[in-house]
Amino acid sequence: MSQQHFDVLIVGAGVSGIGMACHLTRECPGKSYAILERRTAIGGTWDLFRYPGIRSDSDMFTFGYNFRPWTGGKVLADGAAIKAYVEDTAREYGVDRHIRFGVAVKSADWSSTDRCWRVTAVNEASGETNSFTANFLVGCTGYYNYDRGYKPDFPGEETFQGQIVHPQHWPEDLDYRGKKVVVIGSGATAITLVPTMAAEAAHVTMLQRSPTYLMPLPSTDKVTLALQKVLPAKVAYRITRARNISIARLLYERSRRSPKAMRRLFLGIIRRQLDGKADMRHFTPDYNPWDQRLCVVKDGDLFKAIKSGKASIATDHIDSFTPTGIRLKSGAELEADIIIPATGLDIQMLGGIQPSVDGEPVVLKDKIIYKNVLVEGVPNAGMIFGYTNISWTLKADIANEYLCRLFNFMDQRGIRVATPRDRENSRGEDTILGSLSAGYIQRAADRLPKQGTHGPWKSSQNYLEDVKILRFEPIEDGYLEFDGQPSRKGQRPAAGFLRPLRSALFGS
Repeated sequence: MSQQHFDVLIVGAGVSGIGMACHLTRECPGKSYAILERRTAIGGTWDLFRYPGIRSDSDMFTFGYNFRPWTGGKVLADGAAIKAYVEDTAREYGVDRHIRFGVAVKSADWSSTDRCWRVTAVNEASGETNSFTANFLVGCTGYYNYDRGYKPDFPGEETFQGQIVHPQHWPEDLDYRGKKVVVIGSGATAITLVPTMAAEAAHVTMLQRSPTYLMPLPSTDKVTLALQKVLPAKVAYRITRARNISIARLLYERSRRSPKAMRRLFLGIIRRQLDGKADMRHFTPDYNPWDQRLCVVKDGDLFKAIKSGKASIATDHIDSFTPTGIRLKSGAELEADIIIPATGLDIQMLGGIQPSVDGEPVVLKDKIIYKNVLVEGVPNAGMIFGYTNISWTLKADIANEYLCRLFNFMDQRGIRVATPRDRENSRGEDTILGSLSAGYIQRAADRLPKQGTHGPWKSSQNYLEDVKILRFEPIEDGYLEFDGQPSRKGQRPAAGFLRPLRSALFGS
């Protein structure tokens, strides 16, 4: 058994973990670190999912890292391109040399005596156990279970004589050419799968219990392509990024403030896309815009597949599977050779790791999160979570920057341990993923950490507000405890309004 010590131990080599390592390299060059990755490749989500058409559901100019421009005019990139972008970023900053692949973390315990984390991991290929110690632990594992997706137990499922394939475990040799396919679900995965498979399948039916708000988006940004011809790549990236952040924020805020008006807007766009070729009841949700995440339709491909007759939508509930397909509550039957339950994620925190402090398990569902980065009462531990209402990486970037600010602050003052403390009973009922009513969030409400009702414990889901908090507010704020002693409340910097706004839109 080998044992090694690092200043920072990062768990996960996906978008968030590679981003954390790059920020360390840029902002804390003297820190030693390692990345523990259970899989055998970089990429996380973008290495795991292999279903046809897998792509981003956010525009790449905001999904890309703030320190490394996404080049080209592609707004929605396919999974392979995103994985390559993350891999190239890791190579450019040399962080790929710090990754331990095939290593599954089994336990992480904070020792108050030694003032460090003790982490046990197993090499899944050899079975060898490795022990690591680290001053600071950062979880970059996302929030879902990589081993299995969520799938309900459907009545009569065992009688179906065709194939049942979950998108999270897509077989490389699946042949759907000329076959009848039913995709269960109406989220981003289903919206991507249906038009892609319809190009070769005999017919694809999207079976949904309720509709989702959809927004067509061109896959190529002609304005950005024009800017790239006359401006340096980084400048063009910043301008496009600022524009897209502003538009996304505007759509979200207007949806919350004027839901009826935005509902009319979204449904009007879809009605024009369909051109009278489909029943609008399949596209009219019974909830307000952004109560659930808005789904992007690349180049309107779903609408084109429906208008061509290659795809259709059924809005109903499942009565049972049959040998030849699915019987619906309405009595209708959908014939299928292949059924794809695109029914969502199985939420899992920290990749299933059960952390502890001095041998006492940390029950994450009973914890609140400080600035959506640190765990209340847990020393020297960060968790990186992105946004649910805009690109994930926007939040991951500034959360990673905050951790680097914290590390440098501690080093400058000789501080070894930082622990957020809630002395005001701030615990609320909303989870760290916010108030979205998506099924996968609701199913995991009893597993997710909570956010507080006010102050640094409350998650704003507002990028401009978070830039102000994470980049500019003082590290000492009265909520962090340093080496067991409460910190004083620091004076807010006189940044005014324009500095955080300029920083949010154009970078630090």
